[in-house]
Amino acid sequence: MPDIVGYKPENPILASFRSFIPPRARLRELTPLPLIIGTLLGMVFGASSLYLVLKVGLTVSASIPVAVISITIFRVLSKLGLRDSTVLENNIVQTAGSAGESIAFGLGVTMPAIMILGFDLEITRVMLVAILGGLIGILMMIPLRRALIVQQHG
Repeated sequence: MPDIVGYKPENPILASFRSFIPPRARLRELTPLPLIIGTLLGMVFGASSLYLVLKVGLTVSASIPVAVISITIFRVLSKLGLRDSTVLENNIVQTAGSAGESIAFGLGVTMPAIMILGFDLEITRVMLVAILGGLIGILMMIPLRRALIVQQHG
């Protein structure tokens, strides 16, 4: 199967898939407001995730709560007359918030193991683990793109 955007899969159900946003549509996506809101929500949910993982040993996914809060914040801003948001801006907020929670979880399970091994918790070591964990997560999605996006949605 070619790895081409717009390629139609052989499965008739998948071939009939229509994108929610037409390819020619020009909508706001990566603007400062969604990045700021996503960062703030990522910090809040990251802190709660870190607390949960250190206290209980597990956490919950923040994707759906962040998405609901994002829609609510943008709706309130719209009612105040500031501006309407697009579904792509909501997606940016949800992704940023979920990434913050995921990285905090990764740190919460990795740092105690590093301490058990006898290493100190230096800020450079913590930052390095967080950055490398995020990069590995992004790089692991590159080979999965074909199976999860191209073959599923064309």
